[in-house]
Amino acid sequence: MALPRACFVIPTYNEADNITLLLTQVLESMDTHAGWEVTVLVVDDDSPDGTGARVRTFMATEPRVHLLTGSKRGLGDAYLRGFERALSEFDPDVLVQMDADFSHAPADCPRLLDALDDKTDLVIGSRYVSGGRIDADWHVLRRWLSRGGNFLARYVARLYSVRDCTAGFKATRVTALNEAKPQRFRIQGYVFQVALLHSLVVAGARVTEIPICFHERSRGATKLGVKDLLEFSIHVWWLRLQGRNTFSKFMLTGLSGVFVNLGTFAALLSVGMHQYLASACAVELSIISNFLINNYWTFGYRDIPTRKRIRGLKYNVVSLATLAISLATFVSLSVVNSQGSPMLHQLLSVLPAGLVNYFANSYWTFRER
Repeated sequence: MALPRACFVIPTYNEADNITLLLTQVLESMDTHAGWEVTVLVVDDDSPDGTGARVRTFMATEPRVHLLTGSKRGLGDAYLRGFERALSEFDPDVLVQMDADFSHAPADCPRLLDALDDKTDLVIGSRYVSGGRIDADWHVLRRWLSRGGNFLARYVARLYSVRDCTAGFKATRVTALNEAKPQRFRIQGYVFQVALLHSLVVAGARVTEIPICFHERSRGATKLGVKDLLEFSIHVWWLRLQGRNTFSKFMLTGLSGVFVNLGTFAALLSVGMHQYLASACAVELSIISNFLINNYWTFGYRDIPTRKRIRGLKYNVVSLATLAISLATFVSLSVVNSQGSPMLHQLLSVLPAGLVNYFANSYWTFRER
């Protein structure tokens, strides 16, 4: 019986100090673990330090290693080119993603593939499940960036069931990858990892996480830049919009609430009501309007375990907080800029209240089972 085929896709840029030892250890770890036919594809972005030349030298004595070169356009672009080459030339059953800087231990490769059983389509080497950890030498800023990025991916892109959404150490069945269709992505940076995961989960991929130790690189420099962070932040929100359109519906509901708010406020001012009281009444009426629409339209698809009266109580608590924030904002603007337009102050007071209203209700009042 033919062995299942696993292709390791390893993107590189200026990893000459690491690549030879990495390839040696990856192949050694797999050679001591029978059961897989292994191919390694290094995707090098024309590294000026000679990474490609090191790979070619290695290829002279190891036919399982291959090289794909191209101009530097980011991690996501490198992976997409690597996937296309691997699928067309090596016909793998599984694609393995890993970094070239030893942040992912080659000794963990067999364990990653072993976890890919009949009930699993994607295995993630996770830092954030029980038993997983990060090297103590990892810089505190990188720790916070990792935690923050993972929080955004889980709670904005709705990947709640996955603990390490930004992980770069993965084994994915090609059948699941074909369903996810990553070729349609227009992503160049590190957010590719989250976009691919999101697409796999939406397509129904079954995900398992195994604990790993994530190591700090000892040679070379990190490639993470400000552009990558900006692309990550923007695209995570875009993934949210591409889901069940919950956020889009909420935005439309909020827009209708703005009209209710401003219309009520203008009407009450016209009959002589004090602007502070008119502001509170306008906010309260818009909250009621938004609740009815969100309850039956925006979050209507969710399986919410709480009873309606409990949900209503929670919404009232959020509404009081929203009212307090909006009124405090309105009063502050009126005091700071007493000559300004009350209508403009009222409009600006809606913004912070709207954000609190969405997140509190989405993750508390209307939280899914």
